[in-house]
Amino acid sequence: MSAILDRPAVKRVREALVAAGSEAEVVALDGTARSAADAAASVGVELGAIVKSLVFTAAGRPVMALVAGDRRCDTAVLAHALGIEGKLGHADADLVLQATGFTIGGVPPIAHAQGIAVLIDASLARFETIYAAAGHPHCVFATSFDELVELTGAPVIEGLGV
Repeated sequence: MSAILDRPAVKRVREALVAAGSEAEVVALDGTARSAADAAASVGVELGAIVKSLVFTAAGRPVMALVAGDRRCDTAVLAHALGIEGKLGHADADLVLQATGFTIGGVPPIAHAQGIAVLIDASLARFETIYAAAGHPHCVFATSFDELVELTGAPVIEGLGV
């Protein structure tokens, strides 16, 4: 499993955490973190403590919602918060990779290839510790809600996760 920590995508997340002054460490899991349910089972935490990094398309550009694992993203709230009229679409795997530099199942909330708009579900604040993907489907890092806000610089949106 330690070889996973040396993969370029995982290194990029680790380097971004260090550059931000975070003490969070990327860990390789025995189980997968490909889905929120898988991550919760692998880490041994409640589903809601998992940060889902969801990428959508809005007016032809990618946007990300960081939503608690036990919630779904209210795309109408997301669009409103971004000042976009109309519906948002789910980004396909190619757009996710292009925008973030990561493949679906391991997309972290930080270290993206492009500067994309990121918004955070306020319900994540329910948990003292939350877990986010770290560049690979078997890697996560633990952080706090406040640190996630600091790391991403993203606004916190009430009602984003329903």
